[in-house]
Amino acid sequence: MFMLGRPVARVIVAGGILLAGIATAAAAGALAIGTCGAYGYAFDYSRIDAAEKEAIRKCSAKGCRVVTAMKKNCAAFAVDLKNACGAYGYASAARLGLAQNTALQQCYGNGGKECVIRAFACDGKG
Repeated sequence: MFMLGRPVARVIVAGGILLAGIATAAAAGALAIGTCGAYGYAFDYSRIDAAEKEAIRKCSAKGCRVVTAMKKNCAAFAVDLKNACGAYGYASAARLGLAQNTALQQCYGNGGKECVIRAFACDGKG
């Protein structure tokens, strides 16, 4: 009985290592923004270009553009609650809280009066 346990344990460990490798491979994302608070984001893609294309596709306005790509980090987008077509800010950082704080600071710095986080995403280990 003891001899059977070791091979089974090895298979389980090998499977875990394989799954961890797959999760790491899908660690690309992007944030796209457009006019008046429009946004789109994508995460857990295997390639940055695919994530960028999906983020633009999800953005609900014409003229959306990718403002940040993510590689095992987080991104946030903030807009002025009083005027979504006015001030905004965006950022990417290793941790979500830092990305959100930086996006809010940019929004206020650009003249926002009541800035709020409109969207956020983390990719991989972000």
